[in-house]
Amino acid sequence: MVKQGEKVMSDFEQKITRLLRAEEGEVLHAYDDHLGYTTIGVGRLIDKRKGGGITAEESAFLLKNDIQKRITALEAKLPWIKTLDDARRGVLLSMAFQMGVEGLLGFKNTLRLIQAGKYAEAATGMMNSKWAKQTPSRAQRHAEQMRTGKWVIKAGF
Repeated sequence: MVKQGEKVMSDFEQKITRLLRAEEGEVLHAYDDHLGYTTIGVGRLIDKRKGGGITAEESAFLLKNDIQKRITALEAKLPWIKTLDDARRGVLLSMAFQMGVEGLLGFKNTLRLIQAGKYAEAATGMMNSKWAKQTPSRAQRHAEQMRTGKWVIKAGF
């Protein structure tokens, strides 16, 4: 038996997994299948026109993995991020989530200010960016969180 995460796969699970990967293929991004329906992974229909999608649990699993990948990437590029309080580190993680780690790294002056503990100045720099013009509500929440070190979460969540 082979372990898949914490779970041990039975002989049947191993064989059906191999069979389905061989028959369906495995594509690690969204694509249109031979009938034009959006699919991902091993034949997973995600096209809402045919009732496809993912469960809340699957979404949570993907989000957890995505958060960990971004944290690892940020810590590799900005090791000092580990010294920030959770709220300020959360702002940088959210920005990296939205525009990618490389996009966040383009905020050179703002990042220098954050590293120096000049959070109010960093928040002003955030608001004077193209990003703030493109997503003003998110930028305002994040600038406030950076300024205060207190979590600011969009209403309703």
